[in-house]
Amino acid sequence: MSPRRPDAEIRFALGALAALALLPAVAPDWQLSEFARYFAYMLLAASLAWVWGHCGLLCLGQAVFFGIGAYAMSVVTLGMLPFAPSLVSSWAGIALGVGAATLFAWLLGGLFFSARGLGGPFFGIVTLAVAFIVERISINWGFLGGLNGLMNVPALRVGLNGGDEIVDEIAVYYAMLGVLAAVAALLIAVMRSRWGRVLLAISNHELRAQALGVNVAREKTRAFMLGAAVAALAGALFVTQFNFASPPLIGFTLSAEALIWVAVGGRGSIVAAALGALLVRLAESWLSEYVGDNWLLALGAVFVLVVVAMPRGVVGELIARLGARPARPLSGAAADRAGRAG
Repeated sequence: MSPRRPDAEIRFALGALAALALLPAVAPDWQLSEFARYFAYMLLAASLAWVWGHCGLLCLGQAVFFGIGAYAMSVVTLGMLPFAPSLVSSWAGIALGVGAATLFAWLLGGLFFSARGLGGPFFGIVTLAVAFIVERISINWGFLGGLNGLMNVPALRVGLNGGDEIVDEIAVYYAMLGVLAAVAALLIAVMRSRWGRVLLAISNHELRAQALGVNVAREKTRAFMLGAAVAALAGALFVTQFNFASPPLIGFTLSAEALIWVAVGGRGSIVAAALGALLVRLAESWLSEYVGDNWLLALGAVFVLVVVAMPRGVVGELIARLGARPARPLSGAAADRAGRAG
């Protein structure tokens, strides 16, 4: 028996990973730095694809968790923790960011999904309000730098508490690509696990899942927490390259951008959504260069066309076509039976 062939999403992911792994051989260093930041955006898109595409939770404030990760990393690595000013570890920054975002998602989940719970557009509206509230808090909180944000955030440090910074463009590029690949693989594995199937059942028909004994509130909260953790990891890694944490990283604007990335790429697939973020960011650079100040209008028109013409997204459509198997020719006996049946 021949080994099972990987499905279309896995094959597409491996192809994209191979292409990105070979990019440093032909791209200049400045472009590698740009792509490394794009990989953080792709992580954010993957987290939204998990929450929205798989779990059916239209979150309009996913950047809140991205911003929590960014600010937590900044506070730690700048030595601003009141109870531990000597702690400047990047690992501690990641842990604090992921932990704080996960805890916040748990609190929100307990509030939103208890009793009958929020769903559909109502959940989206409430998360939109949360994004506005958190952004206003970051603007008015002097500890976080207010409107100016926190500047001079150090690059990623490999030591347990400080140490050498990773500043080489190629090293940062491959580190970010490795994290992206690992997290995407984890999310795909979770989607295809027993828990992932339970969440898909809740997304498709919540009342039926509840009737079958599924604790819907608990499972949706857990799923929301996982999405928050991934988004916070993306924010923590992003700020070590951007070196600046500001309120726009935690507000609705970035959340709306992430929504566009996922819709263009394809919310039904982690790989498609992540590559959608890359496509849109590259399109923004290209359009701003060739269209000038009208680039946002052009991007909006492209977004509308894609959503209308390709409900599965650009990358999602490519993956679907890759997975479509051509009809196998009938054998002679099978053709005779089909002819007699007709």
